[in-house]
Amino acid sequence: MKKVLGIVAVLSGFIALFLVIVAGPSYRNGWLELGQAFTLLRWGAIVGIASVPLIIGYALWRKPHGRFTSALAISAVVGLFSFYLPFSQWQTAKSVPPIHDISTDLENPPAFVAVLPLRKDAPNPPEYAGEETAQQQREAYPKIRPLVVKQPREAVFEAALSVVEGQGWRLAGAEVPSRIEATDTTFWFGFKDDIVIRIQPHEDGSRVDVRSKSRLGKSDVGANAQRIRLFMEKLQEAL
Repeated sequence: MKKVLGIVAVLSGFIALFLVIVAGPSYRNGWLELGQAFTLLRWGAIVGIASVPLIIGYALWRKPHGRFTSALAISAVVGLFSFYLPFSQWQTAKSVPPIHDISTDLENPPAFVAVLPLRKDAPNPPEYAGEETAQQQREAYPKIRPLVVKQPREAVFEAALSVVEGQGWRLAGAEVPSRIEATDTTFWFGFKDDIVIRIQPHEDGSRVDVRSKSRLGKSDVGANAQRIRLFMEKLQEAL
C-alpha cells in the first residue's frame, strides 16, 4: 500500500501535465469535441493542484531520500504548472470582455472578402459583430487604433506583407496596394482567427486599419487585440 501511494504521488503531477498538454492536440486533430477537450484540460488542472498536497503529505509521512525525493519534488512542480497554465487562461478570460471581433476602425470595419469561403462553416459569421462589441472594445482596448504613416500605400503594403509572412500567417488574398487577408492558427488548440489589413491614402501618407476575428468562440481571451498590437509594432519597425 505504501509503495502504491508513493508511485501515485510521483506520477500525479506528470499525469496532470499529460492531460493538459494532450487537450489541445486532441481537439486540433479531431479526436475530441471542443467541450470534451476543455473537460480534459479542466481535469488536468484539478489533478495538478491536487497532486501538491498529496506529494507533500506523502513526503512528510514517509520521509523519502535520494532520487525518490527529487522525483516527488519534480512531480509537485509539474503539477503546479499543470494547474497554472489553464488557470492563467481562465483568469485572462475573466479580465477581458467576451468578444471575438476586434478592429482599429469601429465606424467602418474592414470587411472580409478572400477569407469568406474559409469561414462558410464557422460558428461566428464574417460580418462585424456590431455596436455592443464596439463599445466593449473601446472600454477594454482603448489603444487599438489606426496607424497613420508618411509612406505611400505601395511601400506600406510591401512592409505589411512581409510582416504577415514573418508572423507565419497563411495568406488568403491580397489586392495591391489596398488590402491583405490572412489566417492565423493557434499552436495549441489550432483555433483559426482571420485578419484583414486595409491600407488607404491619408493626407501625405497612408492609414492602416486591421481587423482580427475568431471563427469559433464567444471570447477570444484577448488574442485578437494582442495580435493587432503586435502587427502594428512589427509594421512600424518594418517601415
